Order: sequence, then C-alpha cells, then structure tokens
Amino acid sequence: MASNDFLTDKEEERIVEAIQKAENKTSGEIRIHIEEHCEKEPLVRAARIFHELGMDHTNLQNGVLIYIASEDKRAAVYAGKGIHKQVEEGFWNDVLKILIDHFKNQAFVEGIEQAIRKVGDKLVELFPHQRGDVNELSDEISYDNSNS
Repeated sequence: MASNDFLTDKEEERIVEAIQKAENKTSGEIRIHIEEHCEKEPLVRAARIFHELGMDHTNLQNGVLIYIASEDKRAAVYAGKGIHKQVEEGFWNDVLKILIDHFKNQAFVEGIEQAIRKVGDKLVELFPHQRGDVNELSDEISYDNSNS
C-alpha cells in the first residue's frame, strides 16, 4: 500500500467500517480506491482499477468501485455488469454528486461514507445477503500514488 496523506488512520477506519456495515446486508462488494492524480478520464481509470483489483471476478458481478483522485479533485463510480444493468438511469451520477458536494466543503470522509451507504442500500435492494455469502474482496482502501 502506498503512503496516503488524504485520510488519517482514524478516517480510514471509519470508511472501512462503513464498507463492512454495508456489505453485511448484501452479497455485493464495495471498494474505495484513492490516488493523488488521474491523467485519464476518471471513469476510464476507475475501470482499469476495477479490473486490477479483481472486482470483475465476483460471483454475481456486483462489485462497485468508488474511485478518487485526491489532488486532482476527480472521482468516478464504476460497477460490475451484474449491478450496472439493474440500476436506474442516473444512479451512479447521484452517488458521484454526493462525493462532489461533500468534497466541496472539505467533508471527505462524510462524503465517502454517504456514497458507500447509497451504494450499499442499492446493493441490499438488488442483491440481498443470502445464506452462504462470503466477502469476496478486501474491504481495505487501496491506494496508488504512482500518477497513473
């Protein structure tokens, strides 16, 4: 894991707890990826990270990546085929708007937590927790400060 100045250890713990709380009610998977810079379109970069993190290998294709380029103030939400085809038009933009609105007020953690809750609620609706569900992906935040 690369060094991270965007979040304190305590803030990172809060976000991981929000992910775990959301995932306890669904078979879906939520990941947060933070890097300093994004030299491509954020959605293109998010798609690459989604695949690099193995999120396209979940059983029901119901992973959601919230991507943040902290220094460039850019973000994107990328989802697996299983959930993407089921959400209503504009849903991912609504999640992104939550992030952007909070980030404008320097409320980074609160924005990420609310975005996680919104995604989690949708995952619960579309992919409720079933007996035998396992956590397929890490809940830890991933980082890359290599300016990809």
